[in-house]
Amino acid sequence: MSCISMLGDKADRKTREAVIGRLLIDHAFLSRDTIGESRCARPIDLLTVGNRKKQVLFAAGFHGMEWITTMLMLRFTDELCACVKKGKSMCGIRVGTFLNRRGIAVIPCVNPDGVEIQLHGAGSAGEYRELVERVSMGDTGHWQANAAGVDINHNFSAGWEDLKRLELESGISSPSPTRYGGEAPESEPETRTIASYCRTGSISHALAFHSQGEEIYWSYGDYKEPEALRMARLMSHSSGYKLGEAEGLACGGGFKDWFVEKFRRPAFTVEVGLGRNPLPPEQFDGIYERLREMLVLAVVL
Repeated sequence: MSCISMLGDKADRKTREAVIGRLLIDHAFLSRDTIGESRCARPIDLLTVGNRKKQVLFAAGFHGMEWITTMLMLRFTDELCACVKKGKSMCGIRVGTFLNRRGIAVIPCVNPDGVEIQLHGAGSAGEYRELVERVSMGDTGHWQANAAGVDINHNFSAGWEDLKRLELESGISSPSPTRYGGEAPESEPETRTIASYCRTGSISHALAFHSQGEEIYWSYGDYKEPEALRMARLMSHSSGYKLGEAEGLACGGGFKDWFVEKFRRPAFTVEVGLGRNPLPPEQFDGIYERLREMLVLAVVL
């Protein structure tokens, strides 16, 4: 039985620690590093397997209500490592041999404060408790931002000024449960952490996981490289998710947009599942089974 199934289905810090601890016991070759801290000094973990000089990056948990993406990444890490350990194929691919050429880096939870606030309330925000209580008006069940009320996926530099204008036109001008991009690009430690890791130069391509919509976004601005489109089409075919193009407040400021603009390499936003956030845990197994082949392909493409 998967350690995810045994230890719970909501990705708060306690559950993540238990799951990651079990993964490290079960898979001695899996590495864990703390690459940064959130506003509330919660660790931002990095899990790596295989070649660390050339990696594909999987990042999840950007938004508080989207913690199901964190559990999906931990389940995939567990199954991938189990196949490597046993010398087995996953979706018909010998992943162990391939990982010697290109490794995988997983950031399970980019925004640990946001997840904690959404699951456990404003008391989880430490010194930011009053801010969270005020801007949420007591309802943290719809919290997406970090503890300072900044939406991490609006805080990257790509198209930030244009996105800021759209935020202001929508009446978003200060800390908010969602869609406030902060006072400047990379103003938040969570944003700086993932950007800094990407600047090490080891990432060949990257995937950011969100919920919901069953869509894959692959282009940004004038970046419409044939190789990126080929990869997106393969991922779409294997998962059944449709290819989409972001519009309005969903365009610019995000990790995928920044990675594409900064490095001119493929990056993808994957919107998992269908419904209303937070997606219910009952959907977890179905979402994962539909994504398994796509996740393996994303490693080896």
